[in-house]
Amino acid sequence: MSTPAAPASSRTILGHPVGLFILFFTEMWERFSYYGMRGLLKLYMVNYLFTETRQVLQGGEETQQGDPDSVWGWGALQALLPSDGGLQAQASVIYGWYTGLVYLTPLLGGILADRVLGQRKTVVVGGILMAIGHFVMASEQAFFLALALLIIGNGAFKPNISTQVGNLYPPGDPRRDGAFTIFYMGINLGAFLTNLVCGTLAAVLGWHWGFGAAGVGMGIGLVIYLFGQRYLAPDNVMKKAEVSAAPAQPLTSNEWQGVVALVVLCALNIVFWGVYEQQGNTMQTWADEQTLWPTILGFTIPSTWFQSLNPFFIFLLAPLLDRFWAWQSQRGAEPTSVTKMAIGCLILGLSFLVMVAGASVVGDGKGSLLWPLLCTLMLTVGELYLSPIGLSLVTKVSPARMVSMMMGMWFMSSFFGGILNGYLGTFYDKMPKEGFFLMLSGLGLLAGLSMWAFNKPLKKAIGDV
Repeated sequence: MSTPAAPASSRTILGHPVGLFILFFTEMWERFSYYGMRGLLKLYMVNYLFTETRQVLQGGEETQQGDPDSVWGWGALQALLPSDGGLQAQASVIYGWYTGLVYLTPLLGGILADRVLGQRKTVVVGGILMAIGHFVMASEQAFFLALALLIIGNGAFKPNISTQVGNLYPPGDPRRDGAFTIFYMGINLGAFLTNLVCGTLAAVLGWHWGFGAAGVGMGIGLVIYLFGQRYLAPDNVMKKAEVSAAPAQPLTSNEWQGVVALVVLCALNIVFWGVYEQQGNTMQTWADEQTLWPTILGFTIPSTWFQSLNPFFIFLLAPLLDRFWAWQSQRGAEPTSVTKMAIGCLILGLSFLVMVAGASVVGDGKGSLLWPLLCTLMLTVGELYLSPIGLSLVTKVSPARMVSMMMGMWFMSSFFGGILNGYLGTFYDKMPKEGFFLMLSGLGLLAGLSMWAFNKPLKKAIGDV
């Protein structure tokens, strides 16, 4: 179990340490930068970067001549991408590898923090690299270099900001799950705002204005983090410096059981993330190509605003679910963490049945926003049952001396899920849309049933948490 030190300040806001809100706003701006870039990424590749007829403004009709071969590395990479399915399939694979790799590098970032730099310094290094990466996106030739900087920077940042939330609370503190729910809302506040800003700038002024705004957001988050250091708990390296060095102890039997249980959960989560991440991939393509967006006072809402639906529903639903779980807890009926996660997978699978119906109605034309909206509403409920619960579970179950590494291990499921997402997306133009969405639904339901089947052995390994 993690054994965090007391935070540097005893001041509280809403019953939680001030440090929680420093981390909240840091993560909010980091997610602003990540989701702003992610929301534009696939459309940018398909409609601008890798085509000879470039869409000057996102969603606009004005075009200009482009040269895909000027992008460093594109010719060599293209030979490795699917030849059938066209540019949509190729962009889907690149999108999948990018969203996957940003969750592979956190394992290395966690090891770096646990053994060398500590969580605070590693977060700063990651934030700087990501800010640089967003600004490098202004160079079309350096597109893949920018992606590499973002992937490496995220690896340093992501696991070590999350573990610092857990560091603010002593073992057994009942506020911990609530803290991760608040922190998760910070993630989604950034995700909600960014597409209204970055997506609109890309539609009104041009693609690179959207990417530049993402870089500014990362810079703001880094400044908040640096100025809020005194409110954070000492990290692992700082705590080692405060006590005499002691030889590392091997993991106990109970600790090994917890580690193995977390690895099993990571494996079961892969399919969840592969289906869930279609939001920024094929669902964004549907929103762009087959959804009628309203026009208000002469301004047609950009399709990239679709990416703000999910975080909006999180604001709406997270407090309601928190109250619902508290109501269940009072009656001794609250599900365990693993049961909640299984429920999340099942709801995710059911959500894509909405798109099966929508694809049947819309056909090859354009249809109502209601279809992707209802799908996203249900998908968000599934996410809330799985993602913040998993983050909290890692800090509860992981041995203290390897908590950042285990958080990185947790994100490994998102790495493999991201890769799966990209290759699933290649079927979008190869299958009837009803069949494609039915496939996603089946995968989500299968993941939920598999997790349910493993519930008893996992509960035995990690306890009733």
